[in-house]
Amino acid sequence: PEHETRIGQMARERGLFVSLSSRILPEYREFERASTTVINAYVSPIMARYLANLEVGLMERGHRTLWIMQSSGGIISAGTARQEAVRTVLSGPAAGVTGAFHVAQLASYDHIITFDMGGTSTDVSLADGAIRRTTEGSIESWPVRVPMIDIHTVGAGGGSIAWADAGGALRIGPQSAGSEPGPACYGRGGRDFTVTDANLLLGRVSAENFLGGRMKLDQDAAWSAAQRLGQPLGLEPLETAEGVIRVANARMEQAIRVISIERGFDPREFTLVPFGGAGPMHALEMAAALHIPRVLIPRYPGVLSALGLTLADLVKDYSRTVMWAMEGVRTEDLAQGFAPLLAQARADLQAEGFSEDAIRLEQALDLRYKGQSFELTVPLMAYDPVAAVQGFYDAHRRRYGYAREGEPVELVNLRVTARGLRPTPPMPQYRAASSPDPASARVGQTQLRFQGQTYDAAIYQRAQLQPGHHLTGPALIVQEDATTVAPPGWVGRIDPWLNLIFERR
Repeated sequence: PEHETRIGQMARERGLFVSLSSRILPEYREFERASTTVINAYVSPIMARYLANLEVGLMERGHRTLWIMQSSGGIISAGTARQEAVRTVLSGPAAGVTGAFHVAQLASYDHIITFDMGGTSTDVSLADGAIRRTTEGSIESWPVRVPMIDIHTVGAGGGSIAWADAGGALRIGPQSAGSEPGPACYGRGGRDFTVTDANLLLGRVSAENFLGGRMKLDQDAAWSAAQRLGQPLGLEPLETAEGVIRVANARMEQAIRVISIERGFDPREFTLVPFGGAGPMHALEMAAALHIPRVLIPRYPGVLSALGLTLADLVKDYSRTVMWAMEGVRTEDLAQGFAPLLAQARADLQAEGFSEDAIRLEQALDLRYKGQSFELTVPLMAYDPVAAVQGFYDAHRRRYGYAREGEPVELVNLRVTARGLRPTPPMPQYRAASSPDPASARVGQTQLRFQGQTYDAAIYQRAQLQPGHHLTGPALIVQEDATTVAPPGWVGRIDPWLNLIFERR
């Protein structure tokens, strides 16, 4: 890329921001490479101004180092983010997945499906012993081929607006009431019926305990909004609310199917980890519909993404297109091909202040059958071409249901992921309660509605639950940042890290 580099130098000398494709995405496929580079050029100058102001403010307050989350689940320095902002475009959802995987691993669950439901959308991801990443992301219809956590998003959240189509069928989103005016029950002038309003009418949100009791919800406003939506359809308000929840759940169930069943994974072998403000309200119904046997609700689900930010290691990604036929690739070819990438990775992390002991380098190959358009990324444990090809066959069989062993395989890209390991904040374990009875955490009684039936249910204060406490659904568990809904047929327990773990009875 000597010519491109020289042009970039000349442009910088004239005070221009420069986004070089050889730096951002040094791989073949001109359209994807151009799209990713242009998006970086569009976003980076804006982000650079924000970060410069933020760094000045932090330094004035005595803070020295600013790290920025990437879409890949790792952090980079603010200096790198100013030049390569495209690597941060989906960083918020990525932080949540990082936090969820860490919390689940502590509890000895490393096969998880994450379920992040906020106000506007729901993001789901899958980890099968490790967080899965992809280089096939997009923003709208524009390819963004930098590494990112493999996350699937649907437009269904707590603020999603319910509406009826021309055929009289209930629909959800993608429009959202936002925080202003918000759902009708917020009492700020909103008139549209939202998923949050539906949960309130069904008893799944406590009007008195919302946001730790600091915000009272207006049930009458939610009821009126349900009437406006449901009357033309011949539905009573509670029927409307149940219909809205069914539609929202169906959309989120489909999202989980996309990242599990459609990619060769059985949801029954995973634990669901919900977070976000609305995730724990819907998670157990999601799990029942998909036959997921267990749901782990972190201690603070509403702010789990913030935890993920503090846990992330520094991560830098490197790649190189080679286009080799695997039948002719030797061990020494792989070693020589990776050598410049590994050298650059070590140099970059050492420049960031990481010692050799704190640097981890992971290698992978992008492989495909000859003539295929897209590749599968296969980890490389040793410079063994035969083992790499067999790994490709196994990955292809899991993803597509078949593998043509013996067919020619092409090596498209070499990849290196460099990790600078940071100290992990300790996660304390707590002493078990003297009794499994959670009566000391019980703060009230309510009624919950499921599938047309109304059930009496206890309300528990999450902050007062201790390790060893056992709960039985139906129940409502309230806390400042989220609400957990336990339908009939589920039993829960508090583990030593104060996670709430539910299993089917």
